[in-house]
Amino acid sequence: MPERTPASSPAAATRRNTARGTGRATAALRGLRRTARTLLAAGAVLAAATAGLTAAPGPASAASPADTPPSYVESGYQDPVTALPPVSRPDTPHCSVTVMRHDFANSYGQPYTGTVTPPSACPGPWAKVVLTWSGSVAGRQYDRLAGVWIGGAEVLRTSTPEPDDDGITWHVDKDVTSFTPLLRDPQPLVADLGNIVNGTYTGVYHMTLTLTYYQADHRHPAPAVADQVLPLSTGSSPGWYSLSPGQSATRSVVFPRNLVHARLEVYARGGGCDEQWFDASPDDLAAKYPDYLCGGGPYREVQVSVDGRPAGLAQPYPVVYSGGIVPTLWRPIPAVDQFLTLPYDIDLTPFAGLLVDGQPHAITLTPYGAADTWTVDGTLFLDTDHHAARTSGALTGDTLGADPHVATTEQPGDGGAAVHVSATRDWYTEGYLNTSAGRITTRVQQHVAYTNDNTVTGGGQHQVVAQRDAGTTTVTTTTAPSHGAGHGSVRAARHTWSYPIDVDMSIPVYTDGNNYDLRGAVRQQRVLSDLTRNGPAGPWRPLSQTDDTVTATGVLARTGGTVVSSDGTGSERFVGTTDTGGCYQRVLAAEHGWVTSDVVRGCGVLG
Repeated sequence: MPERTPASSPAAATRRNTARGTGRATAALRGLRRTARTLLAAGAVLAAATAGLTAAPGPASAASPADTPPSYVESGYQDPVTALPPVSRPDTPHCSVTVMRHDFANSYGQPYTGTVTPPSACPGPWAKVVLTWSGSVAGRQYDRLAGVWIGGAEVLRTSTPEPDDDGITWHVDKDVTSFTPLLRDPQPLVADLGNIVNGTYTGVYHMTLTLTYYQADHRHPAPAVADQVLPLSTGSSPGWYSLSPGQSATRSVVFPRNLVHARLEVYARGGGCDEQWFDASPDDLAAKYPDYLCGGGPYREVQVSVDGRPAGLAQPYPVVYSGGIVPTLWRPIPAVDQFLTLPYDIDLTPFAGLLVDGQPHAITLTPYGAADTWTVDGTLFLDTDHHAARTSGALTGDTLGADPHVATTEQPGDGGAAVHVSATRDWYTEGYLNTSAGRITTRVQQHVAYTNDNTVTGGGQHQVVAQRDAGTTTVTTTTAPSHGAGHGSVRAARHTWSYPIDVDMSIPVYTDGNNYDLRGAVRQQRVLSDLTRNGPAGPWRPLSQTDDTVTATGVLARTGGTVVSSDGTGSERFVGTTDTGGCYQRVLAAEHGWVTSDVVRGCGVLG
């Protein structure tokens, strides 16, 4: 989690404006978690092996923390390692360009700025462009949110690991080929990693950013990309929006008059109490135990509107920062989405008929249900009619409402309550465009099913959370030929997701920053699939499927200012398709901060 500051501290008001969130609503829990993370950063560390991972979505459970903390105290940990498949690299001539080398020390409000220029030796077209974000840090430091913008578009959202005294290094690779329309010409570069360095928090993030351009050839042709890439970012530096509860981000856009397809890529992460929004309690329960609970309830969604009309939404993944819950959970195996944050795709094509009039249109992003700061941003990827200067059309259906109708039941108990929260979404949008290829009708249909069970006991000192968030988005495109000639076509694409997370976290002892006991167990999973079919009733053909599962346990305790327990276990299993369509399976296990098993296995055809 980014740095947390007691609400009453003199620095709190300032950091609200600079650090994207000041932490828990009360000083006690914030102080505990801040102290826990600081001790670990100073030298005590995580992490290790757990088993029982499954490759298919379904009920998931986290192991319970031990009744008594072990006396083991970790003294260091290895560099972060993940089971995700590497980004493939075409075997073609290529050029690597280092566009940034920068140290982020006292860097809040001071992002790196520069220029990205395509290399003359690799002028394109490109089969692939890969971004590499790499860094090192040593000493004490919090986890930090970071982002990279090229030409005003956010191309990377990430966060940092927390170091030990010996120091760690890590890197993140990302395929940014979809941003080719911006990469063809020199563009401004912004990289933001807000950090604070002082006598206590000594870690300086030494970061390098590299772009590698791979030339296309007959075996590795340049992939199809959008005709235009239009950022929705603030236009300032950095470009994301930091939104307080009830706020939205709106950007006015003039769309091309021959638009045929519009896709919106959205980033969204919670800060402060909403870093772990999935363990938030109803306001009345949080008010009873303010030292340990956040309010606002656990349901969140990112809503998108066009000119004030609901147009789409995304369910955010329950990201955990490297210092989240118990810091010993995540070293050296990070939580899902911790270092490589995946954006959410929203198809706005049904609204295209309203957007081709040459007038400005307002695109608005709203983190629904936010109880603390959310950092959001978006980029439009637009396709145009290459054989017509104008398209025309209309929106013919929109059943998406702004209210998700969240249902909450609360059963009081001794020192807490059992809370059940649920929400279901079923909606569609539909519209058509008259193009040079005929009339194209696009229908976007989505189903969302969400539940969250949170059992709070011990006056808020113990929480057991089981959240299930799953859904399906189906985009059906029907083309009627021009002037009734020939045959029409129907194509459909289906995206499914499942985001189960189970958390068992407790603070059996908290006296002050020198005397406490912090324990946790987490199992989180992200299951994604993309399928396609031709015809109104043809078979669905899988394009990609992935299942990333991380399980971890961690403890951290201090008595009289001395760390008496600092240990953890962790494991990760990834199974799914790679970016070239192959099947990849890797299983990691770690203990006491060091990987104990790393196995890459073959896998059969995914269902």
